[in-house]
This record gives sequence, C-alpha cells and structure tokens, in this order.
Amino acid sequence: MTEQQPYAVVGNNDGFELRRYPEHLVAEVITTGPFEDAGNRAFRYLFAYISGENSVRQKVAMTAPVVQAEASTKIAMTAPVVQEAVGGKPGDPGEKGAFRVAFVLPTGLTLETAPQPTSPQVRLRSIPGSLTAAVRYRGRWDEAGYARHLELLRGAIAASGFTAWGEPRFARFDPPFMPSFLRRNEVLLDIVPTEAETRP
Repeated sequence: MTEQQPYAVVGNNDGFELRRYPEHLVAEVITTGPFEDAGNRAFRYLFAYISGENSVRQKVAMTAPVVQAEASTKIAMTAPVVQEAVGGKPGDPGEKGAFRVAFVLPTGLTLETAPQPTSPQVRLRSIPGSLTAAVRYRGRWDEAGYARHLELLRGAIAASGFTAWGEPRFARFDPPFMPSFLRRNEVLLDIVPTEAETRP
C-alpha cells in the first residue's frame, strides 16, 4: 500500500477540511501542455527517479498523492506548493502554460539526505509547512472538474472568513487504471493562518 503524505486535521468547515501540513520534500518536473496531460508527461521522469535513476541508484518509496499545480514563472523556483501551473507566454498558439508535477517523498528525507536526481528534468524542493484548505471529490482527472471544485473551495474559504494565498494544487491519489468514478482527487489551497493558529 502506498504511503500517504502526513497531515493533521485542525478543523472541518462548511465546504472544506482545514489541515496542517509539515515541511516536506518533493521531487518535481515542470512540463508544458494541457492540464489533462501534465501528469502523464511528468510521471516517467519521476518514476525513473524513485526507481533508482539517482546519484546512489537507490529506490525511493512512492507517497500519495501526486500533486499538480499551476504557477506563474515568476514564482516557479520559490513557491511553497507542490500539480501546479506555470504560466506560458501570452500569445503562444496552442500553449496552455506549464505545470509543476511532484511526488511527495517519504517523511524523513531532506535536501541533504535524499538521493540526487541524475535526470536534468527532475529536481528536489523543500516545501515549508502550511495551513491548507482541502476539498475532496471523485471523478476524472480533467480541468473542468478541477476548476469547478477550486471555485467552490475559494467560495467556502471566503465564507468562513479565511484568506487564501499562493497557488492551488490538484492532488491525485489513485493509479490510472482505477475507474474514474472511484478516483480520489483533492484541490488544495493554502490559507493565511489567523493569530490563534500562529501561537505556539
């Protein structure tokens, strides 16, 4: 069974679950093209990395979910997010931008201790801990479903008095052969912690 990325549920609000994610490490690939194809294009590089295509030829356990997000190129190197969109150049015909697709690496691995990728397509990045709103749904890995649930999540966050920040992420938990109506998907969006949440 695939290890799940750890988090603590700190609240259940109308329309979303509030979670606290600890700092963690990801292996990521940036790929261009449509939303629906990003995961497949990045998967072979990421799977090769965890299968031993790294500096010490060591296998690395796979952790769920696989995360995809959209981000502007201005924050591609520093955004605290894991599938995530990286905006394309305006006016590029047929180009819908780029996506950052990441595998969350097992707990305990750091930039210093994780095997280094040998492929130039793969890079490791440390993600700071976050307070995150999450909405879960079943269905296909398509942009329409993601966009619909992201809009619902943004509305629920605002209605609950929180402020969203950063780039949203699309998380997939199941393999491609899983029937789409059984697939667990999530939309994740970080929120600004309130004063109570930032107290030790």
